[in-house]
Amino acid sequence: MDTDVLLATADACLLAPYDLQPGKLDAVFGALATRKLDYADLYFQYTRSEGWSLEEGIVKSGSFSIDQGVGVRAIAGEKTAFAYSDEISPAALADAAKATRAIANAGGGRKGRVARRTSAPRRYEPIDPLASLGAEAKVAMLERLEQKCRALDARVTQVMAHLAGEYEVVLIARADGVLAADVRPLVRLSVQVIAEQDGRRESGSSGGGTRGDYSHFTEAVLDDYAQRAVSQALVNLRAKPSPAGTMTVVLGPGWPGILLHEAIGHGLEGDFNRKGSSAFCGRIGERVAAPGVTVVDDGTMPDRRGSLTVDDEGNPTQRTVLIEDGILRGYLQDSLNARLMKQPPTGNGRRESFAHLVLPRMTNTVMLAGSEDPREILRGVKKGLYAANFGGGQVDITNGKFVFSGSEAWMIEDGRLTHPVKGATLIGNGPDALTRVKAIGNDLKMDSGVGTCGKDGQSVPVGVGQPTLRIDGLTVGGTA
Repeated sequence: MDTDVLLATADACLLAPYDLQPGKLDAVFGALATRKLDYADLYFQYTRSEGWSLEEGIVKSGSFSIDQGVGVRAIAGEKTAFAYSDEISPAALADAAKATRAIANAGGGRKGRVARRTSAPRRYEPIDPLASLGAEAKVAMLERLEQKCRALDARVTQVMAHLAGEYEVVLIARADGVLAADVRPLVRLSVQVIAEQDGRRESGSSGGGTRGDYSHFTEAVLDDYAQRAVSQALVNLRAKPSPAGTMTVVLGPGWPGILLHEAIGHGLEGDFNRKGSSAFCGRIGERVAAPGVTVVDDGTMPDRRGSLTVDDEGNPTQRTVLIEDGILRGYLQDSLNARLMKQPPTGNGRRESFAHLVLPRMTNTVMLAGSEDPREILRGVKKGLYAANFGGGQVDITNGKFVFSGSEAWMIEDGRLTHPVKGATLIGNGPDALTRVKAIGNDLKMDSGVGTCGKDGQSVPVGVGQPTLRIDGLTVGGTA
């Protein structure tokens, strides 16, 4: 029933208005079949999005956009031909199919197309979040969030808030007969504050979101966002310069999992391993992490920002175990890399839009909880750094080297947090850092729903999660 609802919505939005019936899609695949192909698909997409920004109590910007189109892809061997059009029509499809026929005549022969629907449990409700709240109510929400931030402390001098919503409908038709659809709502609210004292200015930020509508942002949620943003700014106001050197680092639960995502997750994507450019290439079955470290990528988590009912190739998302008790078990795969590596696809084929090629990408990447009390983990550290939150970071996929800046960090001395520090930078190597994990907390937490991942110029929403984590021997860059 869920599949029927999604397909009916996609048909009404993407096919019926343009006089496209299944038979006409068959004709496109027939045109592509003048060459021998291993894979071909059509990706239809309709997206309606909006954004509202408030600063100094004034709505500084408001945007609304509608984007739609179709991408046509054909694959033979390792070669991909791709064309797209922002017009959905039989003529545009025919033109795109002609463009892709430039692919070299290679690969296996195409089998007859027998239509079959992809069946996958729905991970979120197929609703339109933009219609869930009126424009005045959206602005009022931002105004209340600003007022909550200012009411918490007189040192707050600036508040900037942003509300965004997206309604996306996709339909995937494949040459092997698979027909799949998804309706993907997405909302996000973020706030940044600047606090000032004695001529010093520091910032703090927070926010979250979900695959749902604006009702997610209750007064309690707004209170939490305001509290966290202001608290971070005030902590940074009294932060001392961070020391530098090799030391024990304790990562807090939740959003610090972004280090795991960047330093480890990207290195486990199929394309990097097929091409031999990942530090994890050829190591399946080997120990790559300390005992107790289990990492999964799970696109099936209900309502999570990184979740999908089906990926952008029409494959149901799944829970993929990447590292189990320290042993590398597998990679994240789209159809192309899975076929070439003789492995099954994992439902991780993702694209930013119809105008982009599919890449193997993460969904929600999580290190599972251990058994240790987070308080005991801290008590066991004589001297080190506690990273409560992260800002930006960079990673070299070929060797796993990473650099991450802490947006909120504390010194640990004699098993307790003594004072916040500013300018702390974590420097290390992802595969090496995994082997240095000495304690895993029992407090697994997901991020609040703000993650966006970039790869090859494409951005997609993702989620991260982890428990409190102790890593020994990390290099900390500081300003002290």
